[in-house]
Amino acid sequence: MTAPLALPSAHTALVLVDLMDRIVALSLEPRKGTEVLVTCEELATAFRSSGATVAVVRVERPGVAEQPPGSGLVQGLLRDGDIEIVKRTIGGFQDTGLHDRLRERGVTTLVFGGIATNLGVESTARAAADLGYELVFVEDAMTAFTAAEHDASVRLDFPRLGTVVKAHQVHLTGG
Repeated sequence: MTAPLALPSAHTALVLVDLMDRIVALSLEPRKGTEVLVTCEELATAFRSSGATVAVVRVERPGVAEQPPGSGLVQGLLRDGDIEIVKRTIGGFQDTGLHDRLRERGVTTLVFGGIATNLGVESTARAAADLGYELVFVEDAMTAFTAAEHDASVRLDFPRLGTVVKAHQVHLTGG
């Protein structure tokens, strides 16, 4: 996991899952939500600078009159030109329009970060794999409720679905 991974910016999207105040603040492992947030924000800046797509996904609980405090995206995460998706299931594709919006932009490869590794991120990634996307998982841009849950996704499941890298290995290229 040391070689850089070159990805064409025109066909690649960063998908950030559930980076909401109430979720970032949870007790998480193997890294704090605030650490994941910093890495995700750095990735988003690099993607935007290269002209690549950034999609941010957040959850809303169905059937409740009001969402819990801290249910919005972390302030400053969403920028003009980004895709914002509100999901009502664990994964980000079910009845959200995410697939159509990514296809409109010519996206064929998805790079994932967010919380929780084994829940929102993995569920969204499994649906993306079924839809034919190439998948990249940024291990240090994710965390879970326990280190064991994070590690199971990263070491057992994600390598079967795509490529697992660290944030410093992701390099966007023109075209």
